[in-house]
Amino acid sequence: MHGFTTMFNRKQDSSDTRRMPHGSPVASGSQMNGIIRPAYVIDRYAAYYPMNHKHRGMALIFSHNKYNVRNITLPMREGSAIDSKRLKETLELFKFDVKLYQDFKLEEIKTTLGQVSSMNHSDSDCILIAILTHGEDGDIVYAYDDLYDLSLVWSFFTADNCPSLAGRPKILLIQACRGNRLDHGVKVQKDGVARYSIPTHADFLFAYATIPGFMAFRNTTEGSWFINELCKELQENGHKYDLVTLLTFVTQKVAYDHESVSNVPEFNMRKQTPCIVSMLTRLLLFNVV
Repeated sequence: MHGFTTMFNRKQDSSDTRRMPHGSPVASGSQMNGIIRPAYVIDRYAAYYPMNHKHRGMALIFSHNKYNVRNITLPMREGSAIDSKRLKETLELFKFDVKLYQDFKLEEIKTTLGQVSSMNHSDSDCILIAILTHGEDGDIVYAYDDLYDLSLVWSFFTADNCPSLAGRPKILLIQACRGNRLDHGVKVQKDGVARYSIPTHADFLFAYATIPGFMAFRNTTEGSWFINELCKELQENGHKYDLVTLLTFVTQKVAYDHESVSNVPEFNMRKQTPCIVSMLTRLLLFNVV
């Protein structure tokens, strides 16, 4: 599918997709007999997540620019370094402890996630994980040397596998294609103290660059549309609106302000819509620190 990427000129838009073979690894985690012991308990119906802990939390960025996957040819992700730099600088403004992992192999990703999930996050507000890579249908993404399912990432941080983050926001940003389909667009004319159980999969927020089955675009000199608009929105309004509201505005900007540019007609003047999946149980507002 990626023969077309060689036909894109500089300053044009590429995509983060690659045809996928069947089969992928899936993460597994230990169980704790169904007993969750969160590091803190707040009022059951509190409107906002507490964001006044000693630390904001860790932000892990797994950025991929080149690949060496057996029997699969993946093009370099030109513009990825711009995304990584911009995202790192933006998250540091919000006092995240940012760790950038460049072109990690699958086993290195697993090891890193395992180490972080086993840490004590009691003094942290939240955790954020960003995956910048090629992707396919079914939440399949690529490490340097292999493909994997995104469940490998988030399953490390469910409440049973990472109790110190139970009840706290776990944010995943995914800049990757989710299939090979293209969006042609349409022209619009105008005229605390309570005790209660916590589901193991609560408090996750997934922000995908595109909807299932479709491509995500990345400008070779300006970076990806999604990460670019996300960083802009965070910098301008990150302390004003809650994160889901911010991501709604990011979706608006990507959907309305961007259109692909390519010498290949099939990939020219195409659109993209980010996809936000929230299991948050409260509003997430980054306080000024």
